[in-house]
Parts: sequence; C-alpha cells; structure tokens
Amino acid sequence: MTTTMCITDEFSVAAAPVEVFAFMVDPENLAKWQTIKTSVTPLTDGPPRRGYRVREESRIGPRRWEQVVEFTEFQPGRVFAVRVVDGPRSGGRWRLEPDGAGTRAHFDAWFEAPRLLAPVQKPLIRRQFRGFHRNLRAQLGRAT
Repeated sequence: MTTTMCITDEFSVAAAPVEVFAFMVDPENLAKWQTIKTSVTPLTDGPPRRGYRVREESRIGPRRWEQVVEFTEFQPGRVFAVRVVDGPRSGGRWRLEPDGAGTRAHFDAWFEAPRLLAPVQKPLIRRQFRGFHRNLRAQLGRAT
C-alpha cells in the first residue's frame, strides 16, 4: 500500500529568473545541481519544451535506478513542471519570480512511497532537494 508525500521549498538565487530557468531546464546541467544523476539523455529532439522527455540514471550509495521524465508545464523564465512517466511515481514544479536583481524560487513536489516508509522517506527527500537547490545556487556562482 502506498501513500503520496508532498514537499515544498523556497530559495533565492542572485541571478535573473530567465537565467535560472535556462540553467535548470538544460539536460546538460541537470547532473550539476541534482548530483545523484549519473547520466541524462534527451529522448526528444530539439530544445526543452512542454512534452520534452529525458532518461535519467541516478545513484544513491549502491542503489541505482533510471526513469523517464517529461516536462508537463513550460513557461520560459517563469515556471516548469516535470513528472516521471516511467519509473517511481513522482513530479515537481518550480515557479520563479523576480526578487530585486535575483530570483525567488518556489518548489512543490509529490512522491508515492510505501505507507510504512513514508515517515522516514519524506524528511530525507526534503533534505535532498534542499541540497539540490544549494547546488543550483553554487553552480550559478551566486549563492544567497
């Protein structure tokens, strides 16, 4: 039996929303900020957009898995959302807004997990994404 977990995060980046967005949606950059990714392969030709898919290979310790992820929402410089279409059921959405000379980002995600493991997995996944967002700020060279 599974349950759905939801997590949120907010963070600031000292770069314009259009720059943050472009960095985040580029498949070549994904492993730079989501450091569990060992490989990201585009499955759709052309630039990222709604409906664009990538195959991600991930690793945490000895555990490895792959999944296919699709952009389900795509508004350049403003918002994008993804969902796993082949792999563990999950999805996430990042909304970006101007904040002075930088960006304020709002993140919401959901994950399905076995009901008995959910209380343990939720704080671990929340911590993991907060780390990913710190990596993102470091990659853009301006942490706030």
